[in-house]
Amino acid sequence: MPSERDTAVPPGPADQDGRPVLLDLSGVSKAFNGVGVLSGVALRVHAGEVMALMGENGAGKSTLMRIVTGIIPADPGATIRLRGRPVQFTTPRQAIDAGVAMIHQELNLLPHLTVAENIFLGREPLNRLGLTDGARMRQEAARLLDRLRQRIDPDRRVGTLSVGQQQMVEIARALALDAELIIMDEPTDALTDVETDVLFEVIRGLRAEGKGIIYISHRLAEIFALCDSVTVLRDGQMVHRARVADLDEAELIRHMVGRTIADQFPYLPCAPGPERLAVENLRAAGVNDVSFTAAGGEIVGFAGLMGAGRTELAKAIYGANPLSGGRVRVDGAEVRLGHPRDGVRAGIAYVPEDRKFEGLIQAHSIQTNMSLAALEGLSRPGGLIRRGEERSAVRRFMDAFSVKARDIDAEIRTLSGGNQQKVSLAKALLLAPKVVILDEPTRGVDVGARREIYTLINELKAKGLCILLMSSDMPELLGLADRILVMSGGRLTGRFDRGEATQEKILARAVA
Repeated sequence: MPSERDTAVPPGPADQDGRPVLLDLSGVSKAFNGVGVLSGVALRVHAGEVMALMGENGAGKSTLMRIVTGIIPADPGATIRLRGRPVQFTTPRQAIDAGVAMIHQELNLLPHLTVAENIFLGREPLNRLGLTDGARMRQEAARLLDRLRQRIDPDRRVGTLSVGQQQMVEIARALALDAELIIMDEPTDALTDVETDVLFEVIRGLRAEGKGIIYISHRLAEIFALCDSVTVLRDGQMVHRARVADLDEAELIRHMVGRTIADQFPYLPCAPGPERLAVENLRAAGVNDVSFTAAGGEIVGFAGLMGAGRTELAKAIYGANPLSGGRVRVDGAEVRLGHPRDGVRAGIAYVPEDRKFEGLIQAHSIQTNMSLAALEGLSRPGGLIRRGEERSAVRRFMDAFSVKARDIDAEIRTLSGGNQQKVSLAKALLLAPKVVILDEPTRGVDVGARREIYTLINELKAKGLCILLMSSDMPELLGLADRILVMSGGRLTGRFDRGEATQEKILARAVA
């Protein structure tokens, strides 16, 4: 659909190498309640460039992008130029009208509206009577989704879509703006390798059209596969800027975290114990006749494309999705599953994919969130909670998981993504489970925090817990899992031991 701005505006003055400068920032600082988050940051994006913005959670990336898109103001002294012209956006709408769009890491869709309504929210096409042209809106939405190779009905309500499908709707919404500068914050977190490849094709097409892309991701392989340049933030300061071709992975990590991380995926060899979990002919919404076993001291990975049924299987085993057939046994005893509390009482813990809406209550404290599922075991007869024991348990897990926060009363929304995920893991482990189901456990987590989470997972494995790892990150599965089961269309279509699993073999079974 046509943009509201003058698309004939030139992309800006040329750099020394002759490339037009689209966005130029200098002296950008920001403090909240006297605490500095950004300090004198400079950043430059050229037309026809994909620039990676890297840094650990809390480095200041999101704050910087919120300034660029008019969500929050920079402190005095900042200079922001778009196509060579000074700008100071005070609302996101001003940024959008100027040609700046952002795909947020945390989805910003309205679940009760349709896909088409979300894509064109606030920009609905009108007919000659000044009313919303629903047919045209659906047609344009279908065209954008087709560009992303998505077979999603534009009339379907967003709340019924998977997280990965919602992410594609977010991307379609940004494409609909026809922006000159597109900021992508962890756009592939909920996508599988196939969907990621489709997105990369789209991004390369945008680059060829002269668009500027700021690409934020914790998946280092994506940076080297896609990006032209990289800017690294650490502790609110710009610490390194280079062409991607001049870097290697180890050097990039060192600039990001200030230290070397030798092994991103630390595999722990461990002799599996006796069978801990048995799933027999399980059937539920999105799950069709699935059977497998898993032992204590074993990590069983689950691979598959978007909509393959991994999350549906996880929720069925936990008791969050009703079963229509089959059975689940823990330590040989059959488990009656009709509610998540049945899973909890059977020793099954679940860390959901969407921590914002399903895992944690953002406005509540670390203590409230971490102890929520374990309150039954922390209460006296009659329901009175043993507060001293609760606080002691929460502090113990905060120390064990190195959760960085002011104290246990800090609200979850004030924590970085990595620390939120640690709280989500601790919430599950406070139950002292036998089986832990991890659904995309490192989604939106930086490389340093990922390494800490992988270490925690290995510690659970060494203690004899049975771990089911649902992940769309293929290197993560190949690096951590003892076995990998592949799903497609709600069925198991492949089984691989660690020694025989490859990305090619897994993908072949994922499309079967």
